Formats: sequence, C-alpha cells, structure tokens
Amino acid sequence: MRGATLLLALALAACGPAGGTATREDGPFAPGVARGGEAVDGLTVGHRMMAAGEHELALRAYLRGAAEQGPTPDVLSALGSANLRLGRLGQAEQLLRRALEREPDFVPALNNLGVVLIERGQPGEARQLFERAFALDSGRSDDIRENLRLAIAHIDADSYSEPRGNNNFALMRRGYGHYLLLSAD
Repeated sequence: MRGATLLLALALAACGPAGGTATREDGPFAPGVARGGEAVDGLTVGHRMMAAGEHELALRAYLRGAAEQGPTPDVLSALGSANLRLGRLGQAEQLLRRALEREPDFVPALNNLGVVLIERGQPGEARQLFERAFALDSGRSDDIRENLRLAIAHIDADSYSEPRGNNNFALMRRGYGHYLLLSAD
C-alpha cells in the first residue's frame, strides 16, 4: 500500500509545474509561448535577417514567405537580393528578371538587377536599369544615385581603355576601292 501511495504522489507531482520559478516572469526560464498569436511573415523576418547580415537565414525566411504569399514581385525581389548577397549571381538575375516581368516598375528589383549586371560585366544594361529606377524613385534614393554614377564611370572607363587583343593591323590597298586587312603577327 505504501508503494502505491508513493507512486500516486509521484504521478501527481509530474502533472504540476516543476518548481515555482517556471511560471514567474522574472524566473530563470524563458517565458511561455503565447498561443493564438500571429506569426511574423517570412518577408519581414527575411528583411530583418538581411539587415543583420544573415543572408542565408534571410533566404530561408524569404522562401517561407514565398510559400505563404506565392511568387509576388516583393518575394521574387527579396529572393534575388538574398542570392545576390550570397554571390549567386545567376540565380539572383533570374529571380529579379521574373520580379520585373510581373511588375516592370518595381524600383528595388530594378536597382538590384542593375547591381547583378555590373557584377557580371554588363554595365550598359545596368545603367539603363539604374536610370529607370532613379527616374521612378524621383532621385530620392542615394543608393540608386550612387549605383548609377558607378555604372556611368564603369562604362566611361571601358570606353577609354586600350582595346584588348592584337592591335597590330595594317590596311593594304588591293586595287580601286579594295583593301586587305593584315595582321602583323
């Protein structure tokens, strides 16, 4: 009988809170989860992770946002931005182009696609995107203005640099109005 009483006391003790501090707010344990509250959407979490420099975690949160909201221009642009920060330029370009197919005047996607194209060595198209983003944004964003300035500088630097490859060519006249291009190699 004594064993049964002890077993019953242990069973009842297991049903109650462990110690008195688990339910206190100033106790050593984390507060309980408020059931029934709303979860923060994936895009908001992703934006916070990007701001904190946690790009891989941001990508995961944006994927959750894509599952919740579908492939909206906001979601596609956010996914493209995270991939850009992770150095995945091909994926970033595809996602940002898809965002612009859905909303051609979406300024963040225009700007970020321009950054991808600069990184991929396509400053001409990047400049066009930055100019569009700058016009749509009415020149308010310093980042877009700076990106446009860099794209223009990059294009100017390329146009004034020496052409690559073999520059030793000569024209030889071969009759009236006919010329032959010769290489000095």
